[in-house]
Amino acid sequence: MPIPLVNSIASWFLKKRFHQIELFLKYPNEVQQELLSSLIDISKDTEVGKKYDFSSIKSYKTFANRVPISSYEDIQDDIERARKGESNIFWPKPIKWFAKSSGTTNSKSKFIPVSMDSLEDCHYAASKDLLCMYLNNNEESQLFTGKSLRLGGSKELYKENGTAFGDLSAILIDNMPFWAEFSSTPSNKVSLLSEWETKMAAIVDETIEDNVTSLAGVPSWMLVLLNNILDKTGKNSIFDVWPNLEVYFHGGVSFNPYIEQYRAILPKEEFKYYEIYNASEGFFAIQDQNYSGDLLLMLDYGIFYEFIPMDTYGTKDEKVIPLSEVELNKNYAVIITTNAGLWRYKIGDTVRFVSINPYRIKVSGRTKHHINVFGEELIIENAEDALKKVCKKTQSEIKDYTAAPIFMEGKEKGAHEWLIEFKTPPKDINYFSELFDNALKSLNSDYEAKRYNNMTLNKPKINVARENLFYDWLKKNNKLGGQHKVPRLSNTRQYIDELLSINN
Repeated sequence: MPIPLVNSIASWFLKKRFHQIELFLKYPNEVQQELLSSLIDISKDTEVGKKYDFSSIKSYKTFANRVPISSYEDIQDDIERARKGESNIFWPKPIKWFAKSSGTTNSKSKFIPVSMDSLEDCHYAASKDLLCMYLNNNEESQLFTGKSLRLGGSKELYKENGTAFGDLSAILIDNMPFWAEFSSTPSNKVSLLSEWETKMAAIVDETIEDNVTSLAGVPSWMLVLLNNILDKTGKNSIFDVWPNLEVYFHGGVSFNPYIEQYRAILPKEEFKYYEIYNASEGFFAIQDQNYSGDLLLMLDYGIFYEFIPMDTYGTKDEKVIPLSEVELNKNYAVIITTNAGLWRYKIGDTVRFVSINPYRIKVSGRTKHHINVFGEELIIENAEDALKKVCKKTQSEIKDYTAAPIFMEGKEKGAHEWLIEFKTPPKDINYFSELFDNALKSLNSDYEAKRYNNMTLNKPKINVARENLFYDWLKKNNKLGGQHKVPRLSNTRQYIDELLSINN
């Protein structure tokens, strides 16, 4: 079949989905309520369904009053049982896949259940919708005349007790229909390689001669790959390698620190960037307009949404609201109920709504302090635990600290920069830094992956703060006493640059 005909047929097929999307655009809250009723009915005979008597739940109000909000720690034991092969615990159909993601306070990694329903009706459906929206906005697109370069996770899939776990991207690639590989590059064999340097070299060799029309992957990793492509070919622009490249689908971390670096190697004004918002727990939102930073919340993927206003989060006055009650430009923690058996689950992200009709969002951060510029999801518990371990080993004591990213520049890798005020300093700051880096690796698998052979992150840079630096900074900003604290981890350099200027 001629390639232009394939392009036309694929475009026609994907655009048919747009009529279904229009349904939840027109009746968003009705679609969500119907979805919740369906999830409850399907799961009424599971352990969770019997525990909360799903059979008698006929309204959202009853559901919200009866089923508690949960975190990973709350359901970890049930997930471990499911990983060992038990079924019908929180979802009636067998769950064979668990997406490994960054750790919690109590463990190095989380294992998020991925059901066949969530694979088909959420993750794969979202991939089709992303293409549908892009083609609807760009009718002259020649996307299907070439291949999509997908950059997936680095972990292999590990079999355990009849179940498997690995990066979500590896699970998606491993379960793709055979025909999907024909429109993708690199091959599944290369995509699932576990050793990153070997994998990067193989991707470069395998894709240089392909007609790549789109890119898909996390910005930090994709930037490393594209720079490797330029090094290998001696070209200055990616368009010199792939002249028909027209769009980059990205997500996972904030794109803001990378925009200028991408524009430097992709120097065409008409080149498109499309953002997605997904996680191991599900696929949530898609950019549905050209040149927009807003994401359309997808309401028919088997995910029921609730939200906690951040001004009440973690307080005795904490309240949970359905989608129908959200307001514009307020920060909300996201709560999900899914077709993989997560019930009123806190995913740890915060969003704000920039539109109510339709529901469009921006991802505003995390519910906890963190650094996630490179996909490392370093949370404050990791930092505290690592510092505690290293102080014990080096007989040092910390008074205060803050940390921020060192953003990638050109081909230079990123890093974390720490500013630490010691009460009792270590005898050797370089040894302290080495131990600290290793401690973070042991506590956080995503940080460990990004640090592997300095592939994305260089070793941390540690600055020693002068005495009373943080006190003076708080005083200068009229933040002494009360609830004011030094910001520990930040995705921007706002705090650390100000503190470093005072320190110097």
